Amino acid sequence: MYSRLSLSWITSSWAVSLLLVFPVLAIIYQGLVPAQALFQHLMQTVMWDYILNTVLLILGVGILSAMMAIPAAWFMAMCDIPGRKYLQWALMLPLAMPAYVVAALYTELLDFAGPVQGALRDLFGWQSAQDYWFPNIRSMGGAIVILASVLFPYLYLLARTSFLEQSDTLMHSAQLLGKTRAQAFWRISLPLARPSIAIGLSLIAMETLADFATVDFFAVNTLTRAVYDTWLGYGNLNAAAKISSLMLVAVVLIIGLERFSRRKQKVFQKSMGQETKHLIKLLGWQKWLASAFCWGLVWIGFLLPFLMLIYYAYSYFEQSWTEQFVRYSLDTLLLAGVVALIACVIAMLVGLFRRLHVRRGSDIPARLCSMGYAVPGTVLAIGILIPLGWLDHRLNEVVEFFGGTGPGLFFSGSILALICGYLVRFSAIAVGAVEGSLNKIPPSLDMVSKTLGKSSFNMVRKVHIPLISKGCFTALLLVFIESMKELPAALILRPFNFETLATYVFEFVSDEMIEYGALPAIVIVLVGLIPLIVLSRSIEQH
Repeated sequence: MYSRLSLSWITSSWAVSLLLVFPVLAIIYQGLVPAQALFQHLMQTVMWDYILNTVLLILGVGILSAMMAIPAAWFMAMCDIPGRKYLQWALMLPLAMPAYVVAALYTELLDFAGPVQGALRDLFGWQSAQDYWFPNIRSMGGAIVILASVLFPYLYLLARTSFLEQSDTLMHSAQLLGKTRAQAFWRISLPLARPSIAIGLSLIAMETLADFATVDFFAVNTLTRAVYDTWLGYGNLNAAAKISSLMLVAVVLIIGLERFSRRKQKVFQKSMGQETKHLIKLLGWQKWLASAFCWGLVWIGFLLPFLMLIYYAYSYFEQSWTEQFVRYSLDTLLLAGVVALIACVIAMLVGLFRRLHVRRGSDIPARLCSMGYAVPGTVLAIGILIPLGWLDHRLNEVVEFFGGTGPGLFFSGSILALICGYLVRFSAIAVGAVEGSLNKIPPSLDMVSKTLGKSSFNMVRKVHIPLISKGCFTALLLVFIESMKELPAALILRPFNFETLATYVFEFVSDEMIEYGALPAIVIVLVGLIPLIVLSRSIEQH
């Protein structure tokens, strides 16, 4: 029999996990409801173009990211090139740059009226666009390049770790068999790294699928943009939910393909603890070409956009430092802090439930809490609006039944909707961080506590919580940062007259006034650098 405390713990863990997974179930349910006229019209006209553009975008970003990340990962793991000490962590920096900000900056730089084409016209005497050809940045190709330049570090990190774990013995054996370094790479290193590469590409594919701001800025019609336009443009929740269901299917396919690609692959050969890694010394032009390639990725994905932001922020500081900027910054900090705190409490609740109730199915609440992270923000926002909208209707009906005036959009039109969306999206991060700390606590400590007659509550308070404090702090930090950066869900769920820093910057980007949004964009970038610094230090320690 369970004690009253244990029963409360079980009930609350399952209740919270079911609430967090309910928006996903709501989308699935709404997707099965008969289609209304708008969705049927979209299917007959533009929907297949949206689907095709989405597929092309994912394939293009994936291929270009692989061309960027895999060589860089190989150079950093296996070769001794100039600047390697700094490049190892510098190649992670593009992750801190919002893709839509990079898109706006490169458009300013490379568009017809920008300084690059202007300089070319002055240099060669060209008068108009008819006199020369220049690639159009506002296109599918431009979106692919921009997204790949900021997303490739996902694949770089995983591929580099995989290359570092490979034993030098395999490479030496290949050379003894008469294989060149290039042949050894293609036949040994790359196949061994396939599982990590598959995971990295699936992450990039899901991030590309979830992106809204970049494709909206470049006017590339994808499913994410269709969800946003259908809801905010037509106010049709049924059609938006059905398009969201298509995106859920896409997410499931991406995850399924990633697992299918490595279903039969098992890797047993890894670097031994006593083994010393011997870096390949590239000679002459090869080492400088490799170094230039890696620094070029850093320059394109982070340094050049960041320097442009600093220049704009300095030049337009008086116009940027406004009462609105201060208010939105404080609102964003408060919102992110509340979400991070609640997410950490949820993670501790389901994590300790799994720890204390070691029974079949005790890990299900934690898994349910983690489902929302794989769902794109726009899709998740629709999933939040469906149940909250239903609650609003029922609440108004009850109030009006008793002769009162309905409160309107009490749930879906308030900050509660935004908090719920962030929690569903980012609780997975907190659950992962807390579970990682709990898994490091040896079971013997639990046994000792029980032997000494301590109750579960006292064991949690005096043993578990002190030992997982670092994991909880990591969870708070990561959820806080992700909440500050989130854009697609915030665009749909934010209340009237409420802005986050991300939506504030996006408004300037949409109006092609990135100069005035440079200061808040720098704040977002600097906050995004924090987890990269933590990650870089943890990698160096290992």
